[in-house]
Amino acid sequence: MQSLYDVPAPAKLNLFLHITGRRADGYHLLQSVFLLVDWCDQLHFEVRQDGKLSREDLSWELPADDLVLRAARALQKATDCRLGAHIGVAKSVPAQAGMGGGSSDAASTLLALNRLWNLQLPRQALACIGLGLGADVPFFLGGDNAWVEGVGEQITPVHVPSARLVIAKPLAGLDTSRIFSDPHLKRNTELAIISGFAANPYGFGHNDLQPVAQSLCPSMCQALEWLACKDLKPRMTGSGSAVFALLTHDVDMADAPPGLLLKTCSSLECHPLKGW
Repeated sequence: MQSLYDVPAPAKLNLFLHITGRRADGYHLLQSVFLLVDWCDQLHFEVRQDGKLSREDLSWELPADDLVLRAARALQKATDCRLGAHIGVAKSVPAQAGMGGGSSDAASTLLALNRLWNLQLPRQALACIGLGLGADVPFFLGGDNAWVEGVGEQITPVHVPSARLVIAKPLAGLDTSRIFSDPHLKRNTELAIISGFAANPYGFGHNDLQPVAQSLCPSMCQALEWLACKDLKPRMTGSGSAVFALLTHDVDMADAPPGLLLKTCSSLECHPLKGW
């Protein structure tokens, strides 16, 4: 096998995000449910025999050393693989949205190159490599929607009913570190249980980051207000500037505020690459 094309890297939504404490090393403890959606980046891979790694940006320009290249390099190092790859990245999921686009790209890179380089690493070994790249990468490697705890490393598959959702992303993004370092961030939400979530999956809990995020990114408030005016119940996802709402009825989006990126998505039962 010399190439793999149209490898999907789906985004995720945090249906809720509770901050339950903070460790001595500064890392925050959380509870959340990560839901895969069909808003995907597409990656293309070709083997290089010279061992080098190269990347071609097929949509917008990415940072020189992004998570795709870092994932490929980490896999090479962990396996002493002497093959390389040329990787084309067609981005669709926006950056700093709180939707895990970079982490998903990294996970799909690990899965694709594990196959393309014939390494045959088990998924757990890939997850160990992925954790060194980012806390969300093991989730995307896991293949299932999940209840997530700890600092993001405790992952329990969970069933989430199928749904249609609308996602609204302002032009402005949000830097995760700014939110988590804010002194006003609530860090003591009581622990929840999976059965409580299962009783009301799309209405459970809240996002503890949202009040701080709204103060840092006022355009989020406009997106939230616009969705609320459509008789929807929006909330922030993750630690970025995107917000979402369960689509309970048809919505006319023609009057959306200028500069607001809108996407109607479906939930996914599992990752498209779960069988890899």
